[in-house]
Amino acid sequence: MNALRATALIADDEPLLRDALERLLARAWPELEVVAMARHGREAIEMFDAKHPDVCFLDVHMPGINGVEVAHHIGGRAHLVFVTAYEQYAVQAFSQGALDYLVKPVEPARLAETVMRLKERMRTAQPALQTELLLRELASALQRSAPRTPLRWLRASTGQTVRLIPVEDVDFLRSGEKYTLIAWHDEAGESRDALIRLPLKDLLLQLDASEFARVHRSVVVRLGAISHVTRGANETADIHLKGRADILPVSRNYVHLFRQM
Repeated sequence: MNALRATALIADDEPLLRDALERLLARAWPELEVVAMARHGREAIEMFDAKHPDVCFLDVHMPGINGVEVAHHIGGRAHLVFVTAYEQYAVQAFSQGALDYLVKPVEPARLAETVMRLKERMRTAQPALQTELLLRELASALQRSAPRTPLRWLRASTGQTVRLIPVEDVDFLRSGEKYTLIAWHDEAGESRDALIRLPLKDLLLQLDASEFARVHRSVVVRLGAISHVTRGANETADIHLKGRADILPVSRNYVHLFRQM
């Protein structure tokens, strides 16, 4: 099989990230044809059986049938790349070389490395037969690290008072040296700031991924709080919020989230 005429399936339940990966692949591997775009695990299995792609990019954490279960179904019939928002899923199974992974948001340089490895494997060997041991190890890590029920309230300090802030009132979060700043609005619609000791990266794991998005290394925004986004130079952007003067930076690694908005 000629690696230059390879076909691929992308499975991700987040449409913006699914489309972004397709665009990045078009640049990193122009000869690759994406023949299937699955919205969930069951659809990924159906599309794989219908299209028989050479490479499958599987989101680890999808509702219903997750990416590891899809990989069980595929077995050694395709080269597998797992895609995850949580780097702790990159466990020992990945380091053994039989499996590859990408962390969201996918960075072009990291994708280029993955493409290079895939091309080499496709020139020299058939897809590695994914052993039960490797996939069980990954499934175990998924179970241990899977996001819990999203937070509904944040406990934050304002002066001598500890407040319970509903997550739907949060506008954005920004990491500091020792604290995470929560920008929110109260019942009267007034803008407020508060501090929480939990690091931003740990807090993000507990928030609803459909409501909150990381837009910069130090900034997470509630999507419903966004008024509009303006494009900047060098593949950057600025987020303008409803009812707040704050302008939030969007770094190059995250600007793809707003290309369809």
